[in-house]
Amino acid sequence: MPRKFYITTAIPYTNAAPHVGHLLEFLQADVLARYHRVQNDEVFFLTGTDEHGIKIAKKAKELGIEPEELARQVSEQFQELLKLYQISNDDFIKTTDQERHWMAVKKIWGQLATQGDLYQAEYEGLYCVGHEAFLKESDLVDGLCPDHKTQPEFLKEKNWFFKLTKYRDAVRDAIASGKLKIVPESRAQEILNLLKDAEDVSFSRPKHAYWGFPVPHDPESIMYVWPDALTNYISAIGYATESEQFKHLWPADVQLIGKDILRFHTILWPAMLLAVGLEVPQAVYVHGFITVEGEKMSKTIGNIINPTELLKKYPVDALRYYLLREIPSNNDGDFSIAKLEARYTGDLANNLGNLVNRVAKLKSRITNHESRIDESVQQKIEETKKKYHEAIKEFKLHEALARLWELYMFANKYINDKKPWATGDASAIASILHLIAASADLLEPFLPDTTQKIREGTPGPLFPKLT
Repeated sequence: MPRKFYITTAIPYTNAAPHVGHLLEFLQADVLARYHRVQNDEVFFLTGTDEHGIKIAKKAKELGIEPEELARQVSEQFQELLKLYQISNDDFIKTTDQERHWMAVKKIWGQLATQGDLYQAEYEGLYCVGHEAFLKESDLVDGLCPDHKTQPEFLKEKNWFFKLTKYRDAVRDAIASGKLKIVPESRAQEILNLLKDAEDVSFSRPKHAYWGFPVPHDPESIMYVWPDALTNYISAIGYATESEQFKHLWPADVQLIGKDILRFHTILWPAMLLAVGLEVPQAVYVHGFITVEGEKMSKTIGNIINPTELLKKYPVDALRYYLLREIPSNNDGDFSIAKLEARYTGDLANNLGNLVNRVAKLKSRITNHESRIDESVQQKIEETKKKYHEAIKEFKLHEALARLWELYMFANKYINDKKPWATGDASAIASILHLIAASADLLEPFLPDTTQKIREGTPGPLFPKLT
């Protein structure tokens, strides 16, 4: 019986067009989903868009349109991006979805209210619009949000609060015991330290100051974005109706997020789940940020990378390869056109492309009875598979690709040493054909289009010269 594998991405805000940072997370999740499909697991891959909150309302006002219209337009851009980059998500949830999502959010809020886990109180503090979060003085650097480099707003308002402190110890125990695995492990220690000072969390904002779902029993309050948005991971699979799909898929096997929303997904979200009697996710994988030639992506600097524009010059698989190989999966990494083109020419065209092209030309020289596989080639394949699978399990996708490319470099050297075009060594040709075929399952999660061309024997170069 196949194992189930439920993976989610974070859901991006619909206040701006998608950028290459969003694409990286989609690609990482796509690799994991495709990897598990190759293993014959039963995969469900969810992504979507977060369509409520003050920064969406502010952006819509700037543009002179309603928040709903802005959310619709930007959500469509994200959905188009997924198609362009061959992201294999099984579902796409929008937090404005009245049928699936709102019913689930209302259900959670109702249970929390009934059991006394929500209370009303005055809040006074600093609010970062970029994060849609309240910050402490200790979170700031020189008075600014360290991520957005903006000064938080001072707010004083009456809100509904969630009793996070009631579940703080249970969340800590889940992380410390490994029931909720955080990858990389350094992030787990970071959260355990933050849990020591975790406080009750505001779950609402005043109606006049926010855009979103109304609080069920208080129409003058709007539900804060985080209890709304986080619920998408269960609303999309039928939590509101306790569907068979929900019972089968939850808890998620992997929830993939950026480091800037780590505390929400590893403190607030587990606490919410435990409060309503649900299991915590099995693992949260955390990736870093993309800089652009050493600078943080910023509208002010003007270095935002539009992933749709990149496709006008580079093939999909070239961009998939570059982002997944060059950017460390669980750390920050840098994007540059020079590095992209170097990877394209060196790794893809000269290494893999040249290998496949050379062997295709030699294929006609072998017959069935001459297809003995060289033991050294088979040994290299097995070594590569072991290291590749270990890297995937540790969420080091860049290392998995590095191990695979070591195999291709080995294959090119093997051909150069054996010189089968001159010697007619059919065993050598058969061995490298076997290597290419055996590596296809390893390549497929990363470069699906290229893998299909290799399997089908598509004529012509896999990676033509850039113009």
